[in-house]
Formats: sequence, structure tokens, C-alpha cells
Amino acid sequence: MAEAVHKKVLALPRTAKRLVVIGMDVLLSVMATWIAYTLRLDTPHVPAGTQWLVYGLAPLLAVPVFIRFGLYRAIFRYSGQAALLATTQAVAVYAALLSVAMLLWGAWFTSPRSLGLLQPLVFLPLVAISRATARFWLAGLAGRAAVPAGRLLIYGAGMAGVQTAAGLAVSRGFEPVGFLDDDPAKVGRSINGINVFSPTQVSAVVQRLGVTDILLALPSASRERRNEIIASLREVPVHVRTLPGLADLASGRVSVQDFRELDLEDLLGRAAVKPQPELLGCSLAGQTVLVSGAGGSIGSELCRQIVMERPRQLLLLDHGEFGLYSTHHELLALCRVKGYQVELTPLLGSISNRRRLDAVCAQYRPDLVFHAAAYKHVPMVECNPAEGIINNVFGTLNFALAAADAGVKRFVLVSTDKAVRPTNVMGASKRLAEMVLQALAERVTGAGTCFSMVRFGNVLGSSGSVVPLFREQLTHGGPLTVTHADVTRYFMTIPEAAQLVLQAAAMARGGEVFVLDMGDPVKIIDLARRMVELSGLKVKDDHHPEGDIEIVITGLRPGEKLYEELLIGDNPAPTSHPRIMKAHEEFMNWAQLSAVLDRLQLAAVDDDAQTIKQVLAACVQGYHDEAINERRFAEVRAP
Repeated sequence: MAEAVHKKVLALPRTAKRLVVIGMDVLLSVMATWIAYTLRLDTPHVPAGTQWLVYGLAPLLAVPVFIRFGLYRAIFRYSGQAALLATTQAVAVYAALLSVAMLLWGAWFTSPRSLGLLQPLVFLPLVAISRATARFWLAGLAGRAAVPAGRLLIYGAGMAGVQTAAGLAVSRGFEPVGFLDDDPAKVGRSINGINVFSPTQVSAVVQRLGVTDILLALPSASRERRNEIIASLREVPVHVRTLPGLADLASGRVSVQDFRELDLEDLLGRAAVKPQPELLGCSLAGQTVLVSGAGGSIGSELCRQIVMERPRQLLLLDHGEFGLYSTHHELLALCRVKGYQVELTPLLGSISNRRRLDAVCAQYRPDLVFHAAAYKHVPMVECNPAEGIINNVFGTLNFALAAADAGVKRFVLVSTDKAVRPTNVMGASKRLAEMVLQALAERVTGAGTCFSMVRFGNVLGSSGSVVPLFREQLTHGGPLTVTHADVTRYFMTIPEAAQLVLQAAAMARGGEVFVLDMGDPVKIIDLARRMVELSGLKVKDDHHPEGDIEIVITGLRPGEKLYEELLIGDNPAPTSHPRIMKAHEEFMNWAQLSAVLDRLQLAAVDDDAQTIKQVLAACVQGYHDEAINERRFAEVRAP
């Protein structure tokens, strides 16, 4: 019965709810007036004559004041200390008005003048009690109807953590059972009835209180400190999550749906490389910028970063309609919210279509081009080598020549560490695309187009990245699939990758290959273990047969390397950014490369995979042919 009434109340239109609350306040003001008269006269009051005017004056003053203070806009089941403070202020103003009225006309009302102070003192607790009762009835009944998502420890007993606990007390999606905090002054104390523990006690606390989740409520902690905390929690059998945005906290509504999985930077295991603002914006403000592959992971992030630097126009080029639409729609919303005056132009087209590229460059005359469009999935390109060559090599050539003909100032190619001594067609195609730009840069003289390349490792969270795959596999209960126990990769976040590209464009003088110092490479199997453990689960293996999630070795895929590299040569040169290096890579001059490209184009048009690989082996340093790869795969699969 109570639940049915609760649902009907919540289903009422907002106007009806406000009228109910106003009616309740009118009754409370009348009741407070009667109680005040009774207390003052020391006998149950029976209104007579002009005293009835006081009973009418009280709600006539109270309701407009409450409206002015926004008390009828509050949502009772989410109200807290701020609402109580606003109520107190409103009643104080009401008391002042009523007191003035009683002083001026008290004799005419045949009422004691002290009633102007006594009635508000009675009215305030009545209003406060009504609000509190409504809050606990509405929120409490909803909470009892819901099954708690788990028992939660909040790491961080600061303002963010306390706000989160207060919000959860209302929503009851989780049951907060304790805080963890590094401050010795807080340990052992209680905040709103919730005990504060030392992080050194976490294992014992988790076991004693039956904790299922730990929430990181540390919005101001450095990346290094977050990494230390996350590492310390890996052996604890709980699901580690991170705090929602402060805007969600400010709304007073915090639930399990608001909690996020750990940021990709948390999984990265190192501090993200900080951008240099002077490099990001110096070449973009007021310019016309074109991004190819704008619907992809890297291309769309490039567009977000570019928009924030206030170009005059941003051209979004992609052959995929849905990806292009999604990026364009998102950027329109971003510009509207931020007030950016950037002209956004979505352009459908393939980089394999030279006539389309010529038309786009001739019509819009971009100042800068960021070329992110490419086929990047190693096994996919290995199965379709001709298409990989046409898109990655000749698409880059088409775009570079179209840009040069249109007088584009800067052309930046987004490349990959797989271009270094590649064992697959995708990597070899990207290295050959780099060589195309290097040869064109050598040929350019005067004020021609400045060609440069940016090479980085695997991007966490991008399409085809291992992290989304692992998260999907975790959702389905595993197993997590790793191709080889010794596979290692360099990792970076999507924002890092986009910022590197933009900064490299500012530093380029022509023909450079820029690489990011990404720290130590990460073993994929270690990343898989970290994600399992931070999900509150245990890895199931020979040593822990009782574990939850198994990690399965599937064998190297066609063209896959155990280790990736960033440099072909040695001794990279420093740049003005401490974490960006400039590589020295050998390449063919344009005359030599043209002959190679002619032969490669014929092979690609004929879909001649054997000739394509022969040409790549002859011109791309370190490229392994198929026979070498087959021997490697056989060795890996051998017991």
C-alpha cells in the first residue's frame, strides 16, 4: 500500500507537487499561529474578531517569501543541508516581515506584539520537520525497494568523498560502510556516522565489513598518487571504481550508474604527458584545418582538441557516414556550449579518390592537414594487403599531392610504431607512407608544404584497442584472450596521441618523424591481470584454480610482433618538448621511390599479394616476409 502511494506521489506533475507543498505550508503557518497564540496566552486559543486576520496574514507573507527563496523548486528526496539553510533564511525574512506588521498593527489585530517573533520560532521547526519527513519517506521507501548494489569503501574523506556518501545515503544504490584516508588526523574518527580507516587497514576492513567496491574520491590527487593507490589495491578482492564528475555530485544524485570504471590513464600506469599550450595553439588559431579520418578514434579526438584552439574553420573528412555524423554532431554541441565561433564542415570522401581530394583542397584551401585516415588493424590488412596498400600508401600520396597543389602550409601524417621494422603489411604500408612524405619534403623548396610525421604506440580506448576488448570479455565472465605471454606494447591515451600530433605540427620544419617518449612498454598479460584484479576478481590459473577469470593464450596473429619499437635508427634528436623526440630515418629520394610506387600500384590493382610483399621487403627496412613469419608462428605454437 505504502509503495503504491509512493509511486503515485512521484508520478504527479511538478505543478501538482508544488501546489501540495504550498498547501502544506499554508496549513503549517496557520498551525504555528495557533500554537504561538496558545503559548503566549497560556491557554488554548480560540480566535476572535480581528485575530483571524493574523491567521490569514501568516501564509500571505510566508508563501511569497518561500517562492522567492526557491523552496518550491527543491526535490525533497535529494534535499540536504543546503535546503535546510535556505529554509532558515526564508523563515528569518518572513519573521522580520511579520514582526514589522505586528509592531505597526498589533493593537488593531488585538494581538500581542511578541507574536511576530514567537510564531516564526514555531513555524521553522514545523517546516523543517515536514521537509525531513518527506525526504526520508520518499527516498527511504525507494531505497528499501531497491537491492543495494554493494558495500562501499570511499577512498578520500574530503569534500568529494563526504558528498558522495551523503548522496548514496539518499539513493542507496551502494551502502557506504567506511572511508579510507591518508590523513592521520581523520583516521579513527567518524564523519556523519561513517568511520574513517587508514589505507594500511584496507585488507582487514574489506574482510570484516564485507566490502565489495572501493570508490576513488580523489579529484585533486596527482596521477602519480592515483597510480600508487591503485597499485596498493590490486591484491584486495574488490572492484575499484572512480568518482563521477563534480557536476554529478553537485546535483546531489549519486548512484551506481554514475560510478565509472577506472580511467584509461589509471590503466596506463604512468603519468600522462602534459601538453605545452604554446605549441598546441600557435599554429591553429584562426586557421582553416582539415582532418581526415575524422570519424575515427584518433581523428575525432584531434577534432576536439583543434576546436578548443579556435580555428576559423574545421573540415571533417571521412568515408564513413555514421562516424562523420557522430563527430560533427558532437562538435556542434561542444561549440554551442563553449561559445566557440568555429565553422564546422563535414565532408564525405575517400582518400583513395584523388579527384575528390583535389576538389576539397581547391575549394576550401586548408592551411593545415592532419591525415589520420588509414586501415590500422593488423590481421585485417594482412588478409587484404592490396586494399591496405591502396588506402595507406596511395591514399597518403594522393592527399599529399593534392595538399601541395593547393598550397597547404603543413601536412602531418599520423603514423604508428608498427612502421618500425614491420612484420606485417599494415606496418610496412605505414612506413612506406612515411617515406612518401619524406621524399616529398626533400623535393619541396621555398614556401611549399611542410610535410611531417608523428609515430606513436598503441592507443588505449581506440577502436580495436585491447582495453575495450578486455572490458567486454570481463562483462561476459571471461576468458581474457592474449596472443602471447611475452607480447609487450607501448601505450598512450587518445588525448595524448592527439596532442602529440598537434604539437608536432607546430615544431615541424619538413621531413621530420616525431616520436613520443612513452616510458617503459607494458606486457599485455600484465595489463589483463591488472584489469581483472581491479574489477574485484581473481585470475584463474594453475596456481589459483579457484580464481574467477581465466587468461587464455591464443597464439600470435598473422603479422603480429612480440615487441614494438619506436625508432629504426639510433640517437633521436631532442625537441622543444622534453617528451617528444625527432627520429633520423633513412629513405629513398623521389626518383627512386616513384619507380617502387609504380610497381606497387600495379600489384595492388591486380590484387597480387606476393608481389606486394616482395616490393615491401625490397624497400622497407626490416620488413619480414611471410616465410619468416610462418617460422616464427610455428616456433610459438610448438610445445
